[in-house]
Amino acid sequence: MTDQIRPQPGILDIALYEGGKSHVAGVANAVKLSSNENPFGASDRAKEAFQRSVHSLHRYPSTDHVSLRTAIAEVHGLDARRIICGAGSDEVINFLCQAYAGPKDEVVYTEHGFLMYRIYALAAGATPVEVPERERTADVDAILAACNRRTKLVFLANPNNPTGTMVSAAEVARLAAGLPAQAILVLDGAYAEYVEGYDGGAALVDARDNVVMTRTFSKVYGLGGLRIGWGYGPRHIIDVLNRVRGPFNLSTAQLDVAEAAVRDQDFVAKCRNENARLRSWLAVALAELGVPSDTSMANFVLARFAGQEEAEACDAFLQEQGLIVRRVAGYKLPHCLRITIGDEASCRRVAHAVAQFKGVR
Repeated sequence: MTDQIRPQPGILDIALYEGGKSHVAGVANAVKLSSNENPFGASDRAKEAFQRSVHSLHRYPSTDHVSLRTAIAEVHGLDARRIICGAGSDEVINFLCQAYAGPKDEVVYTEHGFLMYRIYALAAGATPVEVPERERTADVDAILAACNRRTKLVFLANPNNPTGTMVSAAEVARLAAGLPAQAILVLDGAYAEYVEGYDGGAALVDARDNVVMTRTFSKVYGLGGLRIGWGYGPRHIIDVLNRVRGPFNLSTAQLDVAEAAVRDQDFVAKCRNENARLRSWLAVALAELGVPSDTSMANFVLARFAGQEEAEACDAFLQEQGLIVRRVAGYKLPHCLRITIGDEASCRRVAHAVAQFKGVR
């Protein structure tokens, strides 16, 4: 880098995001439980839509995403005009930072929140403000105390990744009501579908003009490889976001597959039910081995060990057994391992391997 050619302030403060590990050297057919992917994959209807999309690869996709927005609105009882679609919910989060945060502005998030909140804030030139949590759960009073006249965005993942913990609807409403007038509350609902009867905050979005909800097709819908997400918010905010959104930010395949996926709610219910059953089983099995976890509302458990040394040793042992989980030291949880809920066989393999590990300690 020369003295003359420099990136915008904040860019060099960004640490590169590291995704979940996918392979283990020398181990064939390892089970990947590091990225919170759906072990059942995508629904058959989504797969069929993907196959049909090959016939229109030469055509530009829709610029207004009207078919997908209409499908989402019909399934969730929302106003299609207030929905925006993006390449994963990450892109919608990026739009929000790009449109509403900049130099001298502050973006608030909790200490164990999604790493991309900080990254996108810095990319926009804003100042990221990290707020302590209480026993790995967002603390509304601490968030409100961190807000001031410079606060433009407040991010709250509910349920949160990587902790799996959740804040009640009443507390979220209290947070929205207590924010400064210029601030937007962003409810990240990437794991909302795993919570029975939960709307991800949609009702609060309808009740207020300072709340936006983001959602994704990467988790329960099993479409992480296609990168599709969406957001729901007040008309005045969605109008702004559409002004910075690229006209062809989603391909025809993405749009068609997501529409088929969202209309297959029977598949979603099946995945949610199986996840809840296996999540409960694995949490109990680990706790019996002296590895506790908080009550998770997502598709993973955050296993807590005695310290960083034990967590890393267990991770190394699991890899030797062909099981890939996620270290979360980057989330300030060095003594924990995040374990995605896989199918029944993989959950039992994890429990058996941890038992073996604890037995040799």
